[in-house]
Amino acid sequence: MKSLRLTLCALPLALTGCSTLSSVNWSAANPWNWFGSSTEVTEQGVGGLTAATPLDEQAINDALGGDYRLRSGMKTANGNVVRFFEAMNDDKVALIINGEQGTISRIDVLDSDIPSEAGVEVGTPFSDLYSKAFGNCQPATDADSVAVECKAEGSQHISYLFTGEWKGPEGLMPSDDALKAWTVSKIIWRR
Repeated sequence: MKSLRLTLCALPLALTGCSTLSSVNWSAANPWNWFGSSTEVTEQGVGGLTAATPLDEQAINDALGGDYRLRSGMKTANGNVVRFFEAMNDDKVALIINGEQGTISRIDVLDSDIPSEAGVEVGTPFSDLYSKAFGNCQPATDADSVAVECKAEGSQHISYLFTGEWKGPEGLMPSDDALKAWTVSKIIWRR
């Protein structure tokens, strides 16, 4: 009977406390999240970011667990003005989040601490993943350099952007020997 009274006294306190504790980031309290990032690129997206995530600063911040400082911008793509977000880790861009029709459509991962589910990370050499470009890769345009984009093995949504030294004509695929020394500069997830 005494335990029933204690339960009845504690129940209202517990119920009112739930509403005030709803704003606490409980995932950060999990011990397995204390030491390093659990964010990775999967078929569904990057960390908590998926194709269903609204292209909204608060939604993106929540999906990333508040681990990054966000800044937004506008750019043109195919003649349209497109909104994007950059997730900053200190002073470096870790993620570039693009969207269409109000949801996320593409995420570029530039942070070597965010691997793909296969363990590939920014800086991984081409030769660790592919023996040849044919059937896997195509020439790509990157704002700063010549690049090659290759589909991740067994994936419909993940690809790797490789950059490196190339002295050949623009738009032409470098030889497999030249690509061996190239490294992943971005992991790209597309809806």
